[in-house]
Amino acid sequence: MSDHWQYLLVLAACLTITAPLEIFGRGVYQRPKRVLVAILPVAAVFLLWDELAVAARIWTYNPAYITGWTIPIRVPIEEVLFFLVIPLCALLTYNAVSTIIDRVKRQ
Repeated sequence: MSDHWQYLLVLAACLTITAPLEIFGRGVYQRPKRVLVAILPVAAVFLLWDELAVAARIWTYNPAYITGWTIPIRVPIEEVLFFLVIPLCALLTYNAVSTIIDRVKRQ
């Protein structure tokens, strides 16, 4: 396996592991507008931050672990997906845990 796919594979694993949590929670995937409003503004800020850090040579990405595909501001596609996937996984986890705790409290 090529190392260039590792970042994407880790993100895919995160989604795969947390996707089943949807059955416990309050329907994260059923409310896409709410998810986008929660994730996109923060992702935009961090993507800009990453671009500024790369431009200032404060931060870089190891080319051995990324595909080389970038968005116009020179941020690797893996980093863009990171700022979308990880918060989505966090929302799934939070909603599932909250729902389970609520159910236990009602018993």
